[in-house]
Amino acid sequence: QVVGGKVKKPGKRGRKPAKIDLKAKLERSRQSARECRARKKLRYQYLEELVSSRERAICALREELEMYKQWCVAMDQGKIPSEIKALLTGEEQGKAQQNSTKLAKAGKTEANSSNP
Repeated sequence: QVVGGKVKKPGKRGRKPAKIDLKAKLERSRQSARECRARKKLRYQYLEELVSSRERAICALREELEMYKQWCVAMDQGKIPSEIKALLTGEEQGKAQQNSTKLAKAGKTEANSSNP
């Protein structure tokens, strides 16, 4: 047969089916299914761990929120919770340490600048 200047052979078009061993094909299919199930199992484990860690974080944040609510109620009643006092004194001590560090650095800088 001649079509458009080319010789065409009669028969089916496209790729010829390769002689694939049916047993090997089934085994590959089973292996692929096993791997898919394993991936799915790992994905679900990862998601479950993620959910549980988020739930723990939510619980911790709820406890912290409850503590802050209790502090607010106490301060509304004119009481200062001991935790807040500790935070305030800790900040004051931290500021004092920062100021002393700054003064010490400034003194060193002045001493270094006076020595040529």
